[in-house]
Amino acid sequence: MIDFAGQLENSQSLRLDKWLWYARFLKSRTMASQLCTDGRVRINRHRISKAHSPVRVGDILTFPHAERIRVIRVLTLGVRRGPAKEAITLYEDLAPLAQQKSSEPIKSISGARTPGTGRPTKSDRRAVDRLKPPFQI
Repeated sequence: MIDFAGQLENSQSLRLDKWLWYARFLKSRTMASQLCTDGRVRINRHRISKAHSPVRVGDILTFPHAERIRVIRVLTLGVRRGPAKEAITLYEDLAPLAQQKSSEPIKSISGARTPGTGRPTKSDRRAVDRLKPPFQI
């Protein structure tokens, strides 16, 4: 029997790019496919270079996401790209708790910068002008 997504109900695997998209790790299926074809995804420690590689329940996926390496165990395959609460039920995050907390955005003071980075301030420009010889015709 075929369900509304066009998949067999008894299927035991799902395309890797489709699963990554269902689990909301990437915004589009094209981006998920590109991540796979670049060889940046591993299934059970084996590098994958094809987006149509099968993902099964219990597989361990390793891939870069949001400036860190994600290690995920597949719990269910999913049938559609649903809301985020539904997507969280598709996987279990195996990363250590310390690494998960370190991915929180760093709060910085607005306008603060280290000297020498970014656009020079008015006092920086005046200091440079003092070092230059006066303009002569």
